[in-house]
Amino acid sequence: MRSKLASVLGAFTLAAGAVVALAPTVSAADACWQDGYRHWCRNVAGAPVYGTIGNNHIYPDPTTVVGHMNSNPSWFYCKMDGQDWVGGPHPTRWLMTVADNGQLGFMKDTDIYSETDPVRDC
Repeated sequence: MRSKLASVLGAFTLAAGAVVALAPTVSAADACWQDGYRHWCRNVAGAPVYGTIGNNHIYPDPTTVVGHMNSNPSWFYCKMDGQDWVGGPHPTRWLMTVADNGQLGFMKDTDIYSETDPVRDC
């Protein structure tokens, strides 16, 4: 009985080790990349693009959706920190872009899969 139990446990341990060895590794998100003045980032397809407050187009308006970003990856002009709370790894970061309908606006950092640190500041 003991030898049978030992062989079953040995087989289980070997199988568990094989599963762990085959499990994919977790890595950090790929960074956004630059092409001329645009920074390309992987994003959530269909994510909302929010309008701006005032006429200077500097501050995102988190209450007004002006369009959506159905493309992925998408390009961004610049990033702004210290704005309204959006959560994620950069809790107050928004990125300026143009929605698929041509409207200038901002996308929340939480809708972007890529690491946005390489994007230039606005």
